[in-house]
Amino acid sequence: MKTLFEKIWDRHVITSKDDKDLLYIDLHLIHEVTSPQAFEALRIKNRKFRRPDLTFATMDHNTPTRIENRKNISEIKDKLSKEQLETLEKNCKEYGIELFDMNSENNGIVHMIGPEMGLSLPGKTIVCGDSHTATHGAMGAIAFGIGTSEVEDVFATQCIWNKKPKNMGVKITGQLGENISSKDIILKLISKYSTSFGSGYAIEFFGDTIENMEMEQRLTLSNMAIEGGAKFGIIKPDNKTIEYIRNRKYTPKGKAFEKYLKSIEDLYTDDESCYDKIISLDVSNLKRQVSYGTNPSMTCDIDEYFPKIKSEEDKKSYEYMGIKENMRASEIKVDTVFIGSCTNGRIVDMKIAADVIKGNKVKDGIRCIIVPGSMEVKRYIHEKGLDKIFLDAGCELREPGCSYCLAMNDDKIDEFKHCVSTSNRNFEGRQGRLSRTHLVSPYTAALCAIEGRIV
Repeated sequence: MKTLFEKIWDRHVITSKDDKDLLYIDLHLIHEVTSPQAFEALRIKNRKFRRPDLTFATMDHNTPTRIENRKNISEIKDKLSKEQLETLEKNCKEYGIELFDMNSENNGIVHMIGPEMGLSLPGKTIVCGDSHTATHGAMGAIAFGIGTSEVEDVFATQCIWNKKPKNMGVKITGQLGENISSKDIILKLISKYSTSFGSGYAIEFFGDTIENMEMEQRLTLSNMAIEGGAKFGIIKPDNKTIEYIRNRKYTPKGKAFEKYLKSIEDLYTDDESCYDKIISLDVSNLKRQVSYGTNPSMTCDIDEYFPKIKSEEDKKSYEYMGIKENMRASEIKVDTVFIGSCTNGRIVDMKIAADVIKGNKVKDGIRCIIVPGSMEVKRYIHEKGLDKIFLDAGCELREPGCSYCLAMNDDKIDEFKHCVSTSNRNFEGRQGRLSRTHLVSPYTAALCAIEGRIV
């Protein structure tokens, strides 16, 4: 008997040596930040590109989100951002790789476009030079982030050496309450079990809560597996998965699709006893979550008092965030609200935010910035009239990109300012020098924009 993860892994092993397996890679996703050195290494070593047809590129980390700043790469002000985007364009042209550039109808954050276009499919092995590649595991795939030297190896061989991890089952049970989402679940898991609970494991989310969860909510869970220390975060494919991938751009069509479905019929864990370890979380009484510190484990219920300082690390974090013990999140003045990222920049997230914001106004002095994770999400926003809801309320509606998730583009939070964010990391300086990040769900973020404080 095997776990879901083991079944997919074993099907992709070409050979083994010592404690590592050589895995064949079905899909390689790349972006402008971690690929330039790998391309250059290919040239220096005179290595050929093995499978450009299994490699897809997008521009996301450095792309401006203001429409007036993204008409042409040559107009981008930041020298490094401009250089990385131009280099990606040049490399993709040279090696015949399909690129979804800033003006492509398929452009978006790499972890958004894979599932949206039917590139990320159940049973696949997927890699990308990005730590949040585990996102694609929600599709029932083995997906993980790799380093630049490994990006080069996949370019040249379409294979990668990797040590097979242990398997952990993360059992989520109970019916979610009103306005509680998968973002609250993953933040609660990390606060309960730490940022290293998944270290050395491939984790599989399972349980009745997962079975009842829509695909886009599942993607949020797998996205933040890495924040729990796990390189992989997988979910069993089911009818919801199949309906999600059906008729996507790159999904097999007709008889080929039926044949493909036959090939993934056994993609499930045979028995709970197959896991090396199981942890659990009952979400029946789960409250909305908010991070208060400088790592995702420093998270509490929305109405809870911040805990007492127990270490020098806690003290440093509290000082950085400008908070005190026995203080509540509602006492924090919010400066910026960011709704977007590969964690919560999907259609479901925009719908949730719009439902909260509709008929209301963003509080005076607050900036609420809505950034769709992809062009597909942007089209939905405009087709369904969500743009009018956001703009009438006083929100800023931007173009797709990683945006405020990380201080790598034009979008940065000012020093000592508090940003309520639907992204995935709240480290010191993550959103800008001396910026202060509070991780929340899209529902909580939208509510904060209206109230001007964390509620």
